[in-house]
Amino acid sequence: MALYIFSENKANIRRITGECCYGGGCINDVVVHLATSNMGFGGVGESGMGAYHGKTGFDTFSHKKSILDKKTFMDLPMRYQPYTSFHEKLIRMFLR
Repeated sequence: MALYIFSENKANIRRITGECCYGGGCINDVVVHLATSNMGFGGVGESGMGAYHGKTGFDTFSHKKSILDKKTFMDLPMRYQPYTSFHEKLIRMFLR
């Protein structure tokens, strides 16, 4: 769904663009946002598949991954079973 508003009243423009749900739009023009490759374009809900122009499109179709890289030089044995009473005391000490 696109939003097109024709107004010179900045308060109305700010209110409408802030309260409406839309994928792209224009103020005092129509359809031009489709041809602007520096802006992401795409609808919301059933009217579109997301942003797909320029860098926004690249980001949309890229699969971002996160990974934690834990080093092995120092590994606390209390993280693993079997848990001993000594491990329990250490954990309680760390949690204080």
